[in-house]
Amino acid sequence: MTTTTSGKAPTTSPSSPRTVRKVVWASFVGTALESYDFYVFAYFAAFFVGPLFFEPLGAFGGVLAGFLTIAVGFIIRPIGAIIFGHLGDRIGRRKTLIVTITTMGVATSLIGVLPPYAVAGWLGAILLVVLRLLQGISLGGEWGGAVLLATEHTDTRHRGFFSALPQLGSPVGSILSALLFIALTASISPAAMSEWGWRIPFLTAIPLLLVSLYLRWSIDETPLFKTLVATDHRERLPLLAVLRAQPAALILAVGAGLLGIGSYSLMNTYTLNYGSTVLGFSYTDLLLATTIGGFLQLITIPLFGLWAVRIGSARVVAWGALGTLLVAFPLYWVLQEATFPILVATMIIGGILPTMAWAGLGGLMSDLFATRWRYSALAFAYSIAAVISGFVPSITLALGNATKFAWWHPGIVLAVMSAITLIAAIVAARRKPPVDDVVLAS
Repeated sequence: MTTTTSGKAPTTSPSSPRTVRKVVWASFVGTALESYDFYVFAYFAAFFVGPLFFEPLGAFGGVLAGFLTIAVGFIIRPIGAIIFGHLGDRIGRRKTLIVTITTMGVATSLIGVLPPYAVAGWLGAILLVVLRLLQGISLGGEWGGAVLLATEHTDTRHRGFFSALPQLGSPVGSILSALLFIALTASISPAAMSEWGWRIPFLTAIPLLLVSLYLRWSIDETPLFKTLVATDHRERLPLLAVLRAQPAALILAVGAGLLGIGSYSLMNTYTLNYGSTVLGFSYTDLLLATTIGGFLQLITIPLFGLWAVRIGSARVVAWGALGTLLVAFPLYWVLQEATFPILVATMIIGGILPTMAWAGLGGLMSDLFATRWRYSALAFAYSIAAVISGFVPSITLALGNATKFAWWHPGIVLAVMSAITLIAAIVAARRKPPVDDVVLAS
């Protein structure tokens, strides 16, 4: 690491290509585990939470309670963002991410041993909510740190690409969880799935956690954070500092994140339940369509990251939001045909366009904030967007119930999220970069 001073911000040399590759793997595997844990619970909530843990509430009440348990994990995220954002800006990105991934892995595995309502009454539901709170606290600090771990080892010019790579964790987590559920439903009976099979996906979090911990222990702290420490530029209270210095940037970051986060809640949670209970798709067909869309994202996310290097991350987010806005209603109109090819096409189109906004999100947010409070800023903005997104399944369900599940009701939710993200991304693209205390050499 080298630094120079000439009346400007200290300049730090990027890490070697070998180190960058290790760091990207550590960021990606960690976000994949976090995503896997999230999607396991999302699929679980869509089909099993109600009957297993909220049986007295009836069919509709149980599904709604299941969706609200998803929301609980989102509501608590700002607390996790405040805690882990502060730690990330004070003690380092790497140490903080070791804590977040451990918390998530342990909480997820414990869900796999909870007693259902038939065994322990409401105790299981209470413990489920508590563990969802721990998952949410962990998620509040994971994403922002993973993005910074990937981007703060490389130069600013390539930030758009390297900030997109941790986003691959989302489709990988979705694919792994969906394939596991498909394998389970194909190999055991529905009765066995409801009795004990649902526990297996949660218990598999343990070996995934061990792999993630090994990778994060083996990497070094980012050059940017090392320079912050060496030059004594760390903020004592970084979140308060960013709220004073860059409040408008925080608002833009929240708006920009809404589609990328919320579309997953809509497509991978609500649409699964809606497609099964209202449109008549089979559970297996829905998971297969989701998995096909996830595999395609493994190709498109890096491509969108390369595009972000050329035109800027904010512009990539804006194009994704515009495309999603244009197809929001047609997607759900054609889905009424209830054929498997149309379902696959819907999941692909409805996944790829918001994925454009998702791929550029890390770069957009990183470009908005100064290094000394960047972890707190990213974690807090992302968590607020996640809180709003956490209510997407329950809001869409309530809207569907109120409209007797008119074909256009999910389109309204998707269009609103797209419009907000589009406006935020356009404004973010026009902003000048903040004055920084330390930068990576190009």
